[in-house]
Amino acid sequence: MANQDDQFKKVISHAKEYGYVFQSSEIYDGLSAVYDYAQNGVELKNNIRNYWWKAMVQMHDNIVGIDSAIFMHPTIWKASGHVDAFNDPLIDNKDSKKRYRADVLIEDYCAKIESKLNKEVAKAEKRFGEAFNKEEFVSTNQRVIGYQTKINETLSRMAKSLENEDLADVKALIEELEIADPVSGSKNWTDVKQFNLMFGTKLGASADSAMDLYLRPETAQGIFVNFLNVQKSSRLKIPFGIAQTGKAFRNEIVARQFIFRMREFEQMEMQFFIKPGTQKEWYEQWKEKRLKWHLSLGLGEENYRFHNHEKLAHYADAASDIEFNFPFGFKELEGIHSRTDFDLSQHEKFTGKKLQYFDPEENKSYTPYVLETSIGLDRMFLAVFSKALEEEQLDNDTTRTVLRLPAVLAPNKAAILPLVKKDGLPEIAQQIVEDLRWDFNVVYDEKDAVGRRYRRQDANGTPFCITVDHDTLDDNTVTIRHRDSMEQERVKIQDLKDIIKKETDMRFWLMKM
Repeated sequence: MANQDDQFKKVISHAKEYGYVFQSSEIYDGLSAVYDYAQNGVELKNNIRNYWWKAMVQMHDNIVGIDSAIFMHPTIWKASGHVDAFNDPLIDNKDSKKRYRADVLIEDYCAKIESKLNKEVAKAEKRFGEAFNKEEFVSTNQRVIGYQTKINETLSRMAKSLENEDLADVKALIEELEIADPVSGSKNWTDVKQFNLMFGTKLGASADSAMDLYLRPETAQGIFVNFLNVQKSSRLKIPFGIAQTGKAFRNEIVARQFIFRMREFEQMEMQFFIKPGTQKEWYEQWKEKRLKWHLSLGLGEENYRFHNHEKLAHYADAASDIEFNFPFGFKELEGIHSRTDFDLSQHEKFTGKKLQYFDPEENKSYTPYVLETSIGLDRMFLAVFSKALEEEQLDNDTTRTVLRLPAVLAPNKAAILPLVKKDGLPEIAQQIVEDLRWDFNVVYDEKDAVGRRYRRQDANGTPFCITVDHDTLDDNTVTIRHRDSMEQERVKIQDLKDIIKKETDMRFWLMKM
């Protein structure tokens, strides 16, 4: 755990030092769990959003996008169940006065057991070498089986208690597991209570006539209430999808782990409308499609896994998360949910208006079922950024900090460096910048020795450094250096565009799917 904590601290520190993420309102001592994306962070965030939008919307004939308002009619949240059921289980420690999510305390307890389990596997792997059979070891080693059984039993009991709203048993489980307050070590807990996560606000100029509103806690409902408008105006036939990205707001009990859990965050969601009875087939298809999208970025197949929900949301008949191996362990990155016809049916019930699709093949109308894929943009940012950050040992016994961002997502695709600030080299470098910036985000860098500039661009995640030297004056060639391999080659200035495009164009990345 100590190594994980150290790595996570490096991620947070690097994000600030290199202009990716700042604490919001920092000069006023900050605002808890609210962050600002800085000059490089906003570029990376936009690139992730565009990569998702291209794959999800523009590469599909039957998926379109919308951008619905953050303010919505308050009855929408009654219909969707958020007013009554959008709660987290809250528990306070009587001694430290700290507040926690009860389910997170239990999940963290299980994560510690999983860490012990992984250590056992790693020790055995070291002992047996190439002859090691992981599957056999995990299924036969009594200590590992004991750890896994404890995890399964604990999570299963918690899921059942939460589903039955048996909050007394959730507290009993915390006490039986002897879970202590992470701050004080105290085990003196209050009862578990439900806490609604929605932020309230008001609409209207006068206090007497102002309407109570909520900041939306998810972007999905904006899609559902526009279902018929989109279908009729686009003449789409089922199956079809509606996607959107946008801000959502949740008053988290304990917002933590940097940008992993924030109070103001951004979602990328797609609701896929299907014929009732076909949801299992589409559920499996979208699980496969979404994992392929993640894998196309090359962050390592071993860093992803599916986690099927034991406790299903009130609207779902199947749910699974794509979990990612963050610096603090495997956590949810994207959810794939079979939502049945719950949302559209609820809005029909509360409005008295039909939200149905007339199927010309079946010659009848029905309320479609929905398959949802929902990913947190901020979590995706953290996944990409944390996995990219490396301290690399070099052959000459030195280390370099390198941010191996997928080139398609990198904020700057190339840095153009004049070897010296004289002899006409800066002018040629500036001309290259002017030419390339029509197609790519590029930067000009002339400060410090060229070796230090290379290191700075490595740490900033820039895939290419292009150096203009005295030979450029004679033959119109430059040195292009590759971030990951540090290899350098001499190329013609007119070839730069094609070289950069080949490494950074979405086409070459998404075709891996």
